[in-house]
Amino acid sequence: MSQYVDIKKPLIPNFPPVISSLPPVILSLSKDLNTDNKGSTGSPRKVKISRRRITIIVFALLAVWNLGQGGYILAKAELAQWLIASAWQQSTTQRTAIKPWPWADTWPVARLQMPAHNIDQYVLAGSSGASLAFGPGHIFASAAPTKQGNTVIAAHRDTHFSFLEQVKIGEKITVTNTEGAKREYTIQDMHIVDKNDVAWINVDTNPYQLTLVTCYPFNTLTTGGRLRYVVRAVMQPEYI
Repeated sequence: MSQYVDIKKPLIPNFPPVISSLPPVILSLSKDLNTDNKGSTGSPRKVKISRRRITIIVFALLAVWNLGQGGYILAKAELAQWLIASAWQQSTTQRTAIKPWPWADTWPVARLQMPAHNIDQYVLAGSSGASLAFGPGHIFASAAPTKQGNTVIAAHRDTHFSFLEQVKIGEKITVTNTEGAKREYTIQDMHIVDKNDVAWINVDTNPYQLTLVTCYPFNTLTTGGRLRYVVRAVMQPEYI
C-alpha cells in the first residue's frame, strides 16, 4: 500500500553493511532513497511512494548483480577444470608433476571416479583452502593414491564431495594415479566423527584403504563446524 512518507527519514534504514561493496548503480539508488530532499521552503518534501515497491526494485537490482557475479565465478571454475584436465593429461604422459597454471601451488595427482553417482574428478596435491577451491585434495601425510596404506582425500561438502551424502556401502570407487595405475575400492563404512579424532587417518585392519572426508552436516550454511563425514573403502583383493 502506498503512503505519504518523509524522505528525510531513511526508507531502508537497516540495509546490510555489505552495501559498500555493491555496484555504483545500486549504491546510487539506495543513496537517493535516503537523501534529505527539501522543498523550496526548506521543509522536508512529501512524496507518495511505496516502501514495498522501492524494496523490490533494490533487491531486483541486487539479484541481477549477483547473477553476473555467479556467471563470472562459474566461468572461472569451468576454466580451472579445463586447465586441471590438461595438466593431468600432461602429467600422465610426462610422468612428472604439472601445475595447471604457473602460479598454482598444487597439481593433479589422481583421478577419482564413481560411475554410480556420475563422479569423475581430478584430485589435487594438498588439502589447503586454495587446493580445495578447485577440487578434492590429497592429504600429504597419507599414502599416495593407489599405493599401500591409507590414502586420504578431502573436499568441500557443498561442491566436489556433496555426493558423499548419497553413497552406500558396497559401491565402487576407482582411483587412477599419474603413472596410469588404476585401483578399485569398495565402500566399507561411513562415520561421523569429531574433527580432532584422527584415528580414521590411520590404517587399522586393512593396509590398502581409501578414505574420503568432508565437513558435516550436509546442506547447511554454517561453516567451521567440528564434525566430519568419513567414508572408508578397501581395495579390491585382485589389486593387492
